[in-house]
Amino acid sequence: MSENKRIILSAKDIEVQFRVRDNYLTAIRNVSLDLYDGETFAIVGESGSGKSVFTKTFTGMLESNGKITNGSIMFEGKDLTKLVTDKDWEGIRGKKISTIFQDPMTSLNPIRTIGSQITEVIMKHQGVSAAEAKKQAIDIMNKVGITNAEQRFDAYPFQYSGGMRQRIVIAIALSCHPDILICDEPTTALDVTIQAQVLQLIKDLQKEYKFTTIYITHDLGVVANVADRVGVMYGGQIVEYGTVEEIFYDPHHPYTWALLSSLPQLGVKGEDLFYITGTPPSLYNKIKGDAFAPRNIYALKIDFEEEPPFFKISDTHYAKTWLLDPRAPKVEKPEVIQNLHEKITAMTSEGGAYYVKQD
Repeated sequence: MSENKRIILSAKDIEVQFRVRDNYLTAIRNVSLDLYDGETFAIVGESGSGKSVFTKTFTGMLESNGKITNGSIMFEGKDLTKLVTDKDWEGIRGKKISTIFQDPMTSLNPIRTIGSQITEVIMKHQGVSAAEAKKQAIDIMNKVGITNAEQRFDAYPFQYSGGMRQRIVIAIALSCHPDILICDEPTTALDVTIQAQVLQLIKDLQKEYKFTTIYITHDLGVVANVADRVGVMYGGQIVEYGTVEEIFYDPHHPYTWALLSSLPQLGVKGEDLFYITGTPPSLYNKIKGDAFAPRNIYALKIDFEEEPPFFKISDTHYAKTWLLDPRAPKVEKPEVIQNLHEKITAMTSEGGAYYVKQD
């Protein structure tokens, strides 16, 4: 990332544990991340890799049996890991860091009008009158593409389509002009056409309001279209991060190779689609070595014995794999993802919607 970019949030060595009956599950294992002002950072990985849990630490929204057991999260001079009560979080959650969740019906109260749910947030965080809050609510409804916003202000969530409900959730998240917007699988429940519209809407609003965006997703198509930088998560850790071009066109961790090889767009007619064999590690147990080693056909002996450090590939690109150690044997990445730039370009020229974001 450019040295001219300002770090807006810095997480260092974060560990998160959940107490489950008489056992402890370590969901996040010493994860660090610097988030830059105005960027779009995507976190990608399989279900259970820790994507959502990690970002919940930014808003104090871990489940009641979860706890940050190590590390710091610095934001505006405060260590967010030291905030405990809802009152402690009042000036941060919603106002400075907002979240859009994947299912709008779990975010909206079905027995309250859309307008009242937006104005409540505006009045709470901005301290304005009900009349001013309504004016702002209608304005933000218009901005997110709700037609006839004034007439639909008093409608209920069930009177909106799924795509429109997601737009309302975005409106609520942006009503206080946050510095960071966390999008947790924001388009999973929507069809492809509406998905594209919502992603474009978030991009347009980001340009207007200048906020930083974090996307949490397992969909590499979304990543390719929206991200500036990408973090690949596995087993509660970020195992590779870099610019979107570096992750797609010059990946180095075998897990990143496997994710890219799984792209359905790379499938060949008459041949089986690639899939990652095995299952993710149990996070109840202490993981020895590289968590991906048991599923990694390129694993070295040391992968089963010692956790790899991050190796620097460029000023913006790092990967946590022993294959980058100077002593390691040279391994070619899978053939299916070699020359990926040309393959994606060809797919796009044939009318596909899959491309890597370009500035």
